[in-house]
Amino acid sequence: MKIVVLDGYALNPGDLSWEHLEALGDCTVYDRTPADQTVPRAEGAQILLTNKTVLSGQMLNRLDDCRYIGVLATGYNVVDVAAAAERGIVVANVPTYSTRSVAQMVFAHVLNLAQHVGHHARTVREGRWARSPDFCYWDVPLVELAGKTMGIIGLGRIGKTAAELARAFGMEVVGYDKYADASAGGLCTPVALDEVFRLGDVVSLHCPLTDETAHLVDAGRLRLMKPTAFLINTSRGPLVDERALADALEAGAIAGAGLDVLGTEPPAADNPLASAPNCWITPHIAWATREARQRLMAVATENVAAFLAGRPQNVVNGV
Repeated sequence: MKIVVLDGYALNPGDLSWEHLEALGDCTVYDRTPADQTVPRAEGAQILLTNKTVLSGQMLNRLDDCRYIGVLATGYNVVDVAAAAERGIVVANVPTYSTRSVAQMVFAHVLNLAQHVGHHARTVREGRWARSPDFCYWDVPLVELAGKTMGIIGLGRIGKTAAELARAFGMEVVGYDKYADASAGGLCTPVALDEVFRLGDVVSLHCPLTDETAHLVDAGRLRLMKPTAFLINTSRGPLVDERALADALEAGAIAGAGLDVLGTEPPAADNPLASAPNCWITPHIAWATREARQRLMAVATENVAAFLAGRPQNVVNGV
């Protein structure tokens, strides 16, 4: 059984082992695969694993041996799942592996925005505290989270976990989810979507990207937010109209943003958010704690083993 991992580097830059996957067949791991090399590298493989390498319907039509595609992530939009289904190719993903890690990143951004940890640590390193006439200093208002309102849009596993953390900080939590229980089992007060923006001192996005949610955060909804509010996005970049958010930050319409995702990744050098005031961007790493990647590796391997045993699991295309 020939197994090809098309882009294994993000999952395993060298601190994990592929040994359990390698035990299942003749396994080749590529760190990265450019688009023009995808088909040549995948030819002859019965099992393909991809993280962000696109497998289009046109590509799948050229891969006569492919029987299984494992996505090394929860989102599987990089695979044409309909075309795979037509060819009888099983597509499986890895759900829930990063819930705690992503929720943790939400609050890494929230706490940085509330107390400007990065900024003040940098000024100390630059020698400013050593030169200070006072025993302390701060450059911007510092915010205590207790008593503030956390607004959560999307109350799946990560949204619920973020709500739990918010309550642990003494925050009130309001939530909106079109499809799930917006009370999150009593963790949130359900409100209408626009009310999340009006009420939230922090608004955190945890919804999937669909035609309906693209640019969910636009200029109109940003105008609903308090000028002291923070926007957090660890979900999908295109949920946010980036030009509108940059304009809102420039105008002081909201106080700050913490983003782990952008509409295009890697971003263009002229992305308007790169220079927007009090906009802190991390490079899509909320999922990437070692613990989360270990779980991802384990479940991805279990998915392959289950397929080989005739009991495919975590299948997303109904094959």
